[in-house]
Amino acid sequence: MDRRKLDVKKVIAVANQKGGVGKTTLSINLSVSLAEEGKKVLLIDLDPQGNSTSGLGVAKNAERTAYDVLIRALPLDQARATTSYENLSVLPANMNLAGAAIEIAGMDFREFLLKKAIDPVRDQYDFILMDTPPSLGLLTVNAFVAADQILIPMQCEFFALEGITQLIKVYESIKNFANPSLEILGVVLSMVDFRMRLTEAVVSEIKSHFNGKVLETIIPRNIRLAEAPSFGKPIQQYAPESKGAHAIKDLARELLYGIEINNEETSATIEKADIENVTIRGDYEESSIGPGPVSVNSNGESTAGADNADRGIITDIVSESISN
Repeated sequence: MDRRKLDVKKVIAVANQKGGVGKTTLSINLSVSLAEEGKKVLLIDLDPQGNSTSGLGVAKNAERTAYDVLIRALPLDQARATTSYENLSVLPANMNLAGAAIEIAGMDFREFLLKKAIDPVRDQYDFILMDTPPSLGLLTVNAFVAADQILIPMQCEFFALEGITQLIKVYESIKNFANPSLEILGVVLSMVDFRMRLTEAVVSEIKSHFNGKVLETIIPRNIRLAEAPSFGKPIQQYAPESKGAHAIKDLARELLYGIEINNEETSATIEKADIENVTIRGDYEESSIGPGPVSVNSNGESTAGADNADRGIITDIVSESISN
């Protein structure tokens, strides 16, 4: 037996613009599991619904939130809140964040606001996870610009791959124009119910499209996982012996330590995926956006060449990618 380790970086955006895929549930519980493994973790809640905030038992009416960090340039370490879980802090969110995208739109270097906030505290944590809203708007763009990697939860249902083309296009746009080191960490199969006849076919299809990028740990459809947020608790506290709790713990350990594999396993399973060649039901069109790396100075300001110098060009490019 060998051990296959993932190349996991520090700042991870948990993203999928499709709602109801278990993104917030994954963000909350994975953060807690990583903290339980002795890692210092910050969870940044970027969803105006604030479910990651309340799911960790933190009040949504916090005096300082992600809104203040993004709009008022409040230092992140002055807005983060402690939780009842050792090693875990959260940057809270509430409905004030709903108007942030509109306010951000008129700001200079609007795509770099979150990166500028994270950089001063980056070395204080082993992991910084970001729970993004179910959209590909400015909040998600800010998360991608600030992130090292993207973790994509996908529900194993018929329309699981719907919209992933747009997500990949936005990823490519950000990688080309703002964050050349951005990577796809992997796809997490969530809310999986193998009692449904369709599930195995959907799992097979997702694995074929994301060659080698689908993580081994599968998060089952589990009533305890669904109930836990309503009690303001992660699954580790609400139902620590449930299947959902064990799956989340296994996922954290896969990210940290890798998994054991048989030497006879096919190379197609363990080879590094080429995300640029992912196809979606055979009709994926590669982004027409050409290379154009952007350097960013210590203030989070873009120093692109003349062709890319206009402030806000990245968001314009992303918007064009989505509309095509």
